[in-house]
Amino acid sequence: MANEKQAEIALSDPKRAKRTENKNIAKLEHKVQTIQTEATTLSAQLTLLQRDSACLANQNNELKFRLQAMEQQAQLRDVAAKEKLCKNHAPSHDHAVNSIRNDSEAIRLASNDYGDIIHQNPSAVLYPSSTNEIIDLIKSSIDKFRPFTIAARGNGHSVRGQAMARDGVVVNMKSLGDIGFRIRVSSNPSLGFYADVGGEQLWIDVLRETSRHGLMPGTLTDYLYLTVGGTLSNAGIGGQAFLHGPQISNVLELDVITGTGALITCSKTKNFDLFFGVLGGLGQFGIISRARIVLKKAPTRVKWVRLLYSDFAIFTRDQEHLISSSSPNYMEGFIVASESTPDSWRSSFSSTSNQNDVASKLLKNKGLLYTIELVKYYDNQSASTIDKDFQGLLQELNFIPGIAFNKDVPIFDFLARVGDLDHPKTMQAHPWLNLFIPKSRIQDFNSRILVNMIPRFNDTNGLYIFYPLNKIKWDDRMSAVIPDEDVFYTIGLLHSSNPNAFEKFDDLNNEILGLCEKAGIKVKQYLPYFKSKGGWIEHFGSKWSIFQKRKRMFDPKMILSPGQRIFN
Repeated sequence: MANEKQAEIALSDPKRAKRTENKNIAKLEHKVQTIQTEATTLSAQLTLLQRDSACLANQNNELKFRLQAMEQQAQLRDVAAKEKLCKNHAPSHDHAVNSIRNDSEAIRLASNDYGDIIHQNPSAVLYPSSTNEIIDLIKSSIDKFRPFTIAARGNGHSVRGQAMARDGVVVNMKSLGDIGFRIRVSSNPSLGFYADVGGEQLWIDVLRETSRHGLMPGTLTDYLYLTVGGTLSNAGIGGQAFLHGPQISNVLELDVITGTGALITCSKTKNFDLFFGVLGGLGQFGIISRARIVLKKAPTRVKWVRLLYSDFAIFTRDQEHLISSSSPNYMEGFIVASESTPDSWRSSFSSTSNQNDVASKLLKNKGLLYTIELVKYYDNQSASTIDKDFQGLLQELNFIPGIAFNKDVPIFDFLARVGDLDHPKTMQAHPWLNLFIPKSRIQDFNSRILVNMIPRFNDTNGLYIFYPLNKIKWDDRMSAVIPDEDVFYTIGLLHSSNPNAFEKFDDLNNEILGLCEKAGIKVKQYLPYFKSKGGWIEHFGSKWSIFQKRKRMFDPKMILSPGQRIFN
């Protein structure tokens, strides 16, 4: 009806209709303006409210962080007080300080490692006298609004800060117990001989204790002043690994303290996800409290020889021949770049000065030489035939005739030949690079990298290890990563330098990795170090998915081993 009335007015009085229309338009414009003004006012008020809310949120977070820090400090003081109270009633250990410490000396020691390249200060250091203290520490962390990180430190032989925990807590594993209590040799019909060993124990002490029973681990690292938990968290390789596999392939059972604070016994058939994850797992899933290690019958003596090569192809062919056989008990190879190296062998081997002189002259002409270190074990029963057997083995090889450095020594003297390097007269940095290289690309690696790059550093104090391994001796279910070929090589560029001069070796390491990537040589780092998560994803490849899954299962708060820089 209103529309009809407006139509009648428009027909009878057009001017009046126009005035009415203008009046209505003016009212509408006024209403629109009023609404816009109110909207602007509300928007301004909303902005102020959002700003106030953000400010309150920031203040709230700051208060939470302050409260958390105060709680953590209070807890550390409480634990320290309890430790002090119980100190007179606790077992006495020569190497243990049964407390949490945050004094300058404890912090200094925990903020450095053998590499002497990365330095990160923890908030405190735990010197546990039992595994329960480690469990309590982990539980106290995960109960926090913002958990603190925890790193287990053995003998401090990481070279890139892997056992450090910036602003967290470092666990000094060596304080856990005395040798007699934490290394126990046993046997049974189904398992044979084995040793239950604390994760904090040094391999040199494992060897000493097992030797008293006429036994020894099948594979040992060249340097024995490393902890059992430390090498099992990586792989543990040495000259026997081609025959017995890495140390992680010689473990029957583990006790592991996970990132949830649980102490779990695991094996290939029991809690196997944890077992396979921890072995080679870089400390990401738990702290190894105990390992059950396979033992072998120990020989009494060894025949030990170093053989010299000037041709890389012959050198690698002989190495691959040796690892395809069970005749040798130990085999490693080395790259010789310094003219002083052959001369230094006089102190270790029976040789004439002429042999050393010839080797030095060859090195001067060739730029690089190669050597195979070969060992055969024997005991009283095989003593009468060892010389014949050993000579027969040497006749299968094609080393430079007339140059062989020989020795016959007790088995312990050979295995412990490197000695204790942890107390040097002068401090040195160790910017090491360790790689696994597929056999199919080893000649490319030699021509592109070894021949052109290693001689540039022939005046440095370094050791270059180079030898093949058999993939069949590794268990792919474990976290350790190796090339996907039946035979692959390990190279260890073990540089030593002044602490202020390590950068040139890091530049060399990065150049080597860059050349491998450019040439499509798919190397894998051993004792890996990456600065980005992308590097870790590429490193683990097809294992990355299961690695992440295990992290969520066993360390969901991601507090363990932050120094590896994988998840932190």
